[in-house]
This record gives sequence, structure tokens and C-alpha cells, in this order.
Amino acid sequence: MQETGLRNGAFGADKFGLKNLKTVHWNLGAPQLYQYSLTAGEAVLSADGALCADTGEFTGRSPKDKFTVRDATTDKNMWWAGNQSITSEQFAALYADFLKHAEGMTLFAQDLYGGADPSFQIKTRVFTELAWHSLFIRTLLIRPEASVLRDFVPELTIISLPSFRADPKRHGVRSENVVAIDFARKIVLIGGSYYAGEMKKSVFTTLNYYLPAKGVLPMHCSANVGPKGDTAIFFGLSGTGKTTLSADPNRTLIGDDEHGWGNDGVFNFEGGCYAKCIKLSKDAEPQIFAASSRFGAVLENVVLDEDTRVPDFDDGSKTENTRSAYPLDFIPNASRTGRAGQPKNVVMLAADAFGVLPPIAKLSPAQAMYHFLSGYTAKVAGTERGLGNEPQPEFSTCFGSPFLPLDPSVYGNMLRELIARHNVDCWLVNTGWTGGKYGVGSRMPIKVTRALLTAALDGSLRNVEFRTDKYFGFAVPTALPGVPNEILNPVNTWKDKAEFDKTARSLVGMFQKNFAKFEAQVDAEVRAAAPDLKLAAE
Repeated sequence: MQETGLRNGAFGADKFGLKNLKTVHWNLGAPQLYQYSLTAGEAVLSADGALCADTGEFTGRSPKDKFTVRDATTDKNMWWAGNQSITSEQFAALYADFLKHAEGMTLFAQDLYGGADPSFQIKTRVFTELAWHSLFIRTLLIRPEASVLRDFVPELTIISLPSFRADPKRHGVRSENVVAIDFARKIVLIGGSYYAGEMKKSVFTTLNYYLPAKGVLPMHCSANVGPKGDTAIFFGLSGTGKTTLSADPNRTLIGDDEHGWGNDGVFNFEGGCYAKCIKLSKDAEPQIFAASSRFGAVLENVVLDEDTRVPDFDDGSKTENTRSAYPLDFIPNASRTGRAGQPKNVVMLAADAFGVLPPIAKLSPAQAMYHFLSGYTAKVAGTERGLGNEPQPEFSTCFGSPFLPLDPSVYGNMLRELIARHNVDCWLVNTGWTGGKYGVGSRMPIKVTRALLTAALDGSLRNVEFRTDKYFGFAVPTALPGVPNEILNPVNTWKDKAEFDKTARSLVGMFQKNFAKFEAQVDAEVRAAAPDLKLAAE
């Protein structure tokens, strides 16, 4: 077997059980991985020097194909209502078949960290079949100093073989596509999908399993910090503006997607960003646009002009989930440590396609836990197959249901306790529609959102007058300099006031129906924080 690159010769691929490989390329950087990827025809170059790859059938994660080994420990600890299980025997068969499938292959290996805080990071080794996958995960996780690589011993090992096809009958899975996690052995097997995001989310899922017991809340959020050390956290599902709003030129970016919150403050899990880039604009998102338009960026499913190879970020013909992965230091004002102090503000983002939620609302700690467990946004027609003309609510508990190994109440209670301990202000921000629901109204102006967020983060929003929203019960500012008053009260932006009331009460009902599954696990204060149809009807 041929091997290239810096590595721990005493702890090689054989320790994972890999044998009869043709070659293993260890810890290669972007130039070498570009070369291997382009030579193999895995990807093409954009006009700006980004590496552009297609992911084929799977243009996003496939949560229904993700499985966890049910053993004596996970049987008691796992949130099985939100996770699927396979037996240890089925995983063993899958593992053996992965090793057999890899024989004769050239693999790319990266030794990386998940977590910027040395006290809680997990040493992660990732084997990939594709060179561009190796560049992707090298970009998204934290890259150790070269001096560390000769002694690197992984705690977590991931192997991604897109050409592998699972056997549902033999392996106990649903299809030929599979993501299988064995927490006892700290192994993740990914097969059948060319979508690179499965790798990074496997690391996130693993940290979500281990960190709560260490007093750290793992969070699906972006984070930044102001010049006075005022840290802010932004929760939100895909498409709500988590990456966009945290990339603020006046604040230092800590990270755009995954963080931990513990006794020493907030720390990033990653060393890169993974931005949704459909309709990416140089004017609206200059930092992300610039980071996506240079050597070292990895573009997924972005359409290139056939002649010029200039990316067309407005073209969603392959998928609306086009993505750009780039190192964190491509953002000029990004943190070099990935760490910051205790948060002053927690922001929950929702792209409300029903046009009912105000552009910003202040939440009590109990309301914050309610909306954290709810994890609301809305999908709109055209973004996914099978969606009709009406918006569809999406409730993903803790803003990350597919990545939660433990019961959501574990994360919810930790968040509530941290908010109370550090006297954190909590906000709900609607980045969705105003003036009517999707198809009638218009998208909330990003300038309005940024103005409201700036006022929230610098403390000036605390001093304005608030009203209590009759549908949701949270506090809504009545006026703010530079923001049109009518936009702060959504009903005033609708032509048909009766239709607004009907739509608002319908959304309240959706929230209540979704939250029914959590009512037995939360206290009376959180239950009382729910929106109330009776009040709305008055």
C-alpha cells in the first residue's frame, strides 16, 4: 500500500480494519486535493477558482436513512422517538462490508478536531472515497497544527464511501443509502450518498450525544461577538438567515452553524462555514459571496455558465439547497480562536411564510424554552418536491431534530438554565414574509431585520415601548427609529385584516398541536408560555 502525507505511522488505516488498499493520501491540503479531484473528474473549476461538485440524487441529508446502534447504553439514553435503531450485529455486518468494499481503493484521510475548546473537542479521523469530500471535511472541521499529526490518535472515525450500496435485509436499514453510528465504538459509516454534509452532521450528532453530560449545551446555531465582548447566538433552520445574519461586518464571527455553550462561554465546533447560496448576492451578502468566489471554496450543486464557468447562484434547477463551504478565515472579521464569552443575547430565527409573526419579539425565559423546543419555520412551494401552493409549517425541535441523540428536554432544560444563570435577553426574529403569506406578501426586508437585530444586540431595543401580542403573548416593540411602524405589527401590513386573523389563529393551532408531545416533560410555566387560541379569539 502506498501512503503519502503527514500521518501517525503507528496508528494507520489498519487500526480501523482497512486492508488491501491501493493508496491512502493523508492530510492533503487544498492544492493537492484540487488536483486529485479534477484529474478524477469528480468536480470542475469555477471561473473564480472554487471547486464545484454535483452530489447526484441526494442534494441534502437523508434523515430517514440514518441509524444508531441500540446497545445496553443507548437503549436507555437515546431519544428513540426521534432516532432509528439497528442492532450491534447488523452494524457489524455493515462495517465488515464497508471494509471489504474499500479493498483496492485509493482513500483520502484527514485528521481533524470537532470543537475549538480543547477541553471538549473530539479527535476525528475521516476516510473518504472522493478527494473533494476530503477537502470539504478538511474545510468544515478544525485543522490541527502539522506538528500534531505525527502523534494523532482518533477518538471518532468516519468513513464515507458513496459507491457503497447497503443491503436493507442484511444491514437492517431502509435503502441502499445509509448513515450508521455506533456510539460505543465511536464509528460512523456513510454510504450511498455523495452529499458531503452527512459527514459534518455526523460529528455534530456525536458531540450532541457526549457533551451534555460534561455540562456543555451543543447547539445548531451561528454565533458572533461585538466589540464589547457581547456574544450573540442565532438559532435557526436552513433558509432562516443563520449564516447571513451572523456575518455582520461590525461584529466578529465565531461560527455559522454549530457551537457549544458551557461554563467558559461559547465555542465553535467547526473551522469552516457551510452557507446556503441559492440567490447569493454580492450586494446583500458581500462577505459570503467573496468567500464563495475564490480558490479553496467548495460549491455543491451550483450551476455554472457553460462557456464562462461563472456561477449562477440564482439557478435552482439542480436543487434549492445549493451550498458553499469555505474556511472560517475567508471571512475577514472571523474569530481566530473560535471561542467567546457568555452570551448576552439569544436570537431564534423563523422564516414565517404565513406572514403572521412580527419582525422581532422579546421572549421570557419560559417562552424561549417553548420556542426552542418548537423550532419553527415554514417551507414554501418550489423548495421541495411534493409541496403544494400553501406554506407548510416545519417544527424541528431545538432547531435541529435530526441531530439530537438525547431527549429534547435535556437540551431545552440546559438552555433555560443557562439563560437564567447569565441573564440573557432572548428574541424571536421573523425573516420570512410580511404583508401577507407566501405568494401574496413579500419577504421581510433584510435592512429591517438587520436594524432590529442591531438594536437588540446593542441594548437599545430594551428601552422602547412594547405591546403584548394577542396571539403569541410575547412582547413586540411598537416603534424603532428607521423602521416603518406598520411593519412591527403584522396585521397592519395586510390588506385583508380578517384573513390575517384567520391565518394567525391557524398558526397558533399548529404550534399547540406540535407542542402537545412536550407538555408532559415541561413545567407549568413553560406550558403557560404557549400561544393561546382563547386570547386570540377575543
